[in-house]
Amino acid sequence: MFWQASIDKAQFSTIENNKTDPSFSTIEKIAKAMGCSIAELFASAEEIKEIHSNDKSLMEKLTLIETLTDEEKQILFNILDAFVSKKKYKDTLSGLLIDVK
Repeated sequence: MFWQASIDKAQFSTIENNKTDPSFSTIEKIAKAMGCSIAELFASAEEIKEIHSNDKSLMEKLTLIETLTDEEKQILFNILDAFVSKKKYKDTLSGLLIDVK
């Protein structure tokens, strides 16, 4: 499936083996290759018996993302990727500081 999503085989493998988290643009590519929306990609096949307001809000937001233009989606995904990268960088630096002490 990685070839259908235009994702490098090594990158797909690291995502599949939980060694890294995919960027939002990668998630979008995977959903497109699977012929579904991003919200459908994360939807459970089982009926959700209890849904928390945070979960519902997130699912509503994912559904709304599908209504954006391609340009708007790309801008949003770039912003989200930047925040995720910033957090990973911060976590790495924090880990290094703990190791130094």
